[in-house]
Amino acid sequence: MKSYKHVFDAVFKELERVIVGQKDVVEQILIAILCDANALLEGYPGLAKTLTVRTLADLMDLKFSRIQNTPDLMPSDITGTYIIEETSGKRAFKFQPGPVFANIVLADEINRATPKTQSALLEAMQEKQVTVGNNTFKLDLPFFVLATQNPIEQEGTYPLPEAQADRFLLKIKVGYPSFEEETEIVNRYTTTLKDNKLKTLFNKNHLLTLQSLTRQVPIANDIKQRAIKIIAATRTNKDVIHYGASPRASIGILLGAKARALVRGRNFVSNEDINEIAYPILRHRIILNFEAERKGMTTDDAVKHILDKIK
Repeated sequence: MKSYKHVFDAVFKELERVIVGQKDVVEQILIAILCDANALLEGYPGLAKTLTVRTLADLMDLKFSRIQNTPDLMPSDITGTYIIEETSGKRAFKFQPGPVFANIVLADEINRATPKTQSALLEAMQEKQVTVGNNTFKLDLPFFVLATQNPIEQEGTYPLPEAQADRFLLKIKVGYPSFEEETEIVNRYTTTLKDNKLKTLFNKNHLLTLQSLTRQVPIANDIKQRAIKIIAATRTNKDVIHYGASPRASIGILLGAKARALVRGRNFVSNEDINEIAYPILRHRIILNFEAERKGMTTDDAVKHILDKIK
């Protein structure tokens, strides 16, 4: 299996013309895309979450659409609706597709939408199809939902139900830039505006091939067993965790580790891949118990606690 590191290096290099820093975030979004899965990006406003996703869509020549979630957004605003069209004096219903009919759908501030509207994305995310009325419409592949949310503590938000959060392969934390990165951002965006015309690095077919290759990355049996033990430990570790992760997390941790190995230019999965991918795989799938919350532990602390136990 040959290395595809040069492909991903080119993606990072091209992205750096627009995005300063955030390399881990970009890598994790790429991992979700290679796994043919959805990702949830959490961070405060103004950290280039939307810009990163839009730029990646440009590099991959994918159809991009953005849904700005608000409390008054209706499910039909996402899926589309039937409109009456008049031709030659005859009236007929015609389906008007909504913004979900794209390759990359950015659901901006998903936790600002009501639960009814959030659930309108569920079928699209899981089944890659949309049902409106009695008709079902297949979505164009590849299809991903990349949702952003502000931290739950902020007012006017509707926390994602566990069932929907579980459908996101990764929960990616977007942090503040370092002092040097912020200086570069300020220099870049307060001087003459340059038109950064980005190169298209690959298309839909290349991406579908890379998704297929991701599943073929070899993994040693002992590493696979360890990954499953990590997920199983979230269900038995009652001193920290109240509810553990489902088998969907076991599939996710192995697929994510394979994708990380591919992005890093390796043709095998290492224990480091498992350790690193465990955080975004598990942080939205486990619920801490009262004792852990009282101590001020985060879900990432709980994941580290389990990783330290299962060497």
